[in-house]
Parts: sequence; C-alpha cells; structure tokens
Amino acid sequence: MLVAAAFCPCPPLLVPEVAAGAAPELDALRAACVDAVGVLAAARPDRLVVLGPADEAGQGPHPQGALGSFRGFGVDLDVPLGAAETVPGRGLPPSLAVGAWLLSRTDWDDAPVEALGVAQPLPRERCAATGREIAAAAPRVALLVMGDGSACRTVKAPGYFDERAEPFDATVAHALGAADLALLTALDEEQATALQASGRACWQVAAGAAEGADLRGRLLCEEAPYGVGYFVATWS
Repeated sequence: MLVAAAFCPCPPLLVPEVAAGAAPELDALRAACVDAVGVLAAARPDRLVVLGPADEAGQGPHPQGALGSFRGFGVDLDVPLGAAETVPGRGLPPSLAVGAWLLSRTDWDDAPVEALGVAQPLPRERCAATGREIAAAAPRVALLVMGDGSACRTVKAPGYFDERAEPFDATVAHALGAADLALLTALDEEQATALQASGRACWQVAAGAAEGADLRGRLLCEEAPYGVGYFVATWS
C-alpha cells in the first residue's frame, strides 16, 4: 500500500556541482526537495521506489546500489542509489541519478530502495497498472517521483514558447498539490509530449499507486526559472 509520495523535478542543474555558478538560482527548489524526502522518511516505509523518465536504455528496474553519474555533464561525481555499495551493471538514467543524489543529500537509510525508469510515451492505462503493482508489492510503500513539467514556458525554453504550457503546468501543480488522482490520470498524453513534459507518465504511475490510499497532498514549490515547469509536492 502506498503510504507517502514525494514529487521532485529532475534537471541535472539541481545538483550544485553541475549548476556551478548558477547553483544559487535553484536553492529554494533544492530545499523544498529535501523537505519532501523528509516526508517519505516520516512515513516509515518498508520499501522506497524512485520513479523517473528514461530513454530505452534506462527503462525498467534498477537495484539498490545502481550508480548514477554526472560525468556526462562535465562533473566528476557518481552517486549510488540508496545506502549501499555500488553494484555492477548499467547506470541510472539522468532523472534517477538526480533522485539518487537527493537521497544521498538526506542520508537516506530508512528503507530499501529500488528505482524504475519509466518510458515517457507509456500509455495512461499501463501507467495506472504499473502503479498498482508497485503499491501492492509491500505493506508500506513510498515513492520518490522525479519529473519535469512543460519545457515551453518562454521563447528561451528548450521547447520554445507554447501558449498551452502555462495552463498545463497550472493543472499539474493543482493536481499534485491536491492529490487529485483523477486530474493526473486525465492529463493528455499527446499534449504532454508536445510540451516536453517529462513527468507525465511518472505522475500517472503515482496516481495508480495511490488508488484507495486516501492520501492528502501539499504543494511545496512551483517554479519555472528556465522556462521549464518544476514542482515539488508531497502526498501523505
């Protein structure tokens, strides 16, 4: 059963070493993410699952100890998933590497950790089914859900400006803050793809996991500093 969830953005810039001189711009976002992970610890889960969007190479399960690396971003920094020795095998995709970094920042050792790289085009029905399977796998399950909103908020955004971006992000912020499962499940897949909203499938997996759990939501932070929607929220 799902007992808590934390929703955080996943830009590598969240890691100060990657952001370098721009790091202070995201200080409030980082602080909110740390607070969100604290809610997961307070829920005393038996199992923590980190969800994050991934390309084909990073999709599927990743065990505790899988390595997240930021060397591809010019930084000599590797972070294992959870409080464990690094295990051999494929590395974490960037979204899950940021999740592993967040857990390391909070010294997570409250429960065993595993991760799941989620295909961004995953249909909502598959998302919901995946979420239900995750929630049923242990008596007390917590989720750390990584994912960004639209990348089209300004003309300098990665996806350029799209007038649909701000209303889309407003809907997501409301749904996450209110733990509105129906609203999250109803997010349009094609529109999310067009707006480059990487978190859509992961949010819908979380909605499936939360069915019947009666969790209450809280929006901790909402920003779009680079024309990309970033949200931090908790369900507990």
